[in-house]
Amino acid sequence: MDQKTGCTLVAIIAGALLLAITLFAYPQYRVYSQRLAGEAALAEAQSSRQVAILEARAKKESAIALAEAEVIRARGAAQANAILQNSLGGPEGYLRYLQIQALESSRASLIYVPTEGGLPITESRRLATNAPDADR
Repeated sequence: MDQKTGCTLVAIIAGALLLAITLFAYPQYRVYSQRLAGEAALAEAQSSRQVAILEARAKKESAIALAEAEVIRARGAAQANAILQNSLGGPEGYLRYLQIQALESSRASLIYVPTEGGLPITESRRLATNAPDADR
């Protein structure tokens, strides 16, 4: 056997050996690769689930804190109203105070004042005499 034939024979044996290893190892590699991809997908799903749970807990805690703040605000408003009411001589005085505040803040040209009978005093004559000159 000459050297050229020996090299060719070694190359053929090496190629056949490489082909055999490839035919055996490639399916094993595909199974391994798919298993790793599955594990990665599972880890990502678990991580997403944990993030969703933490976000839900944060929303719950936020809602509880907001509700507690609203209760505290309402208690403060109730105490302030009670202090005002007691300092103004009871509920009637407080309602009269609120009425005065509303009148001061509004720009009403016509004011209805409650009377003893509960009926407002109307001033229809005054409105007729103060009509704009354009109607005449």
